Amino acid sequence: MGLDQYAYVAARADTEHGDLSRRELAYWRKHPNLQGWMERLWLKKLDVPNNEGDRFIEYNYPPQDFNCVELQLSWDDIDRLEKDILSGVVAKLDTRGFFFGNHSDYHYREYDLKFCRTAKAELFTGLKVFYNSSW
Repeated sequence: MGLDQYAYVAARADTEHGDLSRRELAYWRKHPNLQGWMERLWLKKLDVPNNEGDRFIEYNYPPQDFNCVELQLSWDDIDRLEKDILSGVVAKLDTRGFFFGNHSDYHYREYDLKFCRTAKAELFTGLKVFYNSSW
């Protein structure tokens, strides 16, 4: 068991039946701060306020709800992720969970940045980019 994270693109393969074809863009094994970043994005998109009325919640342990959630990522989301990786914001999140493992930001840094570049290219072609995880 552990934290498995995926990013993939999807496009309509059969417009008559609405089937989706998917292609994996990235796979991470136990990258807790990326999970924390994505969870915060998900909560922001749900417009959930924290105690101070802010729209960006800080958690040290993710709630059970952000497990097996398909999160669509926009160009702005990917751009923000890229900037947050480069500035060290992601590495400072200190996301923890029983199956999450140790922080792996340094190990995944170049891979994360490559994912951002690839995801932007896929979005530019009109495909949709998604993040999902399970633990």
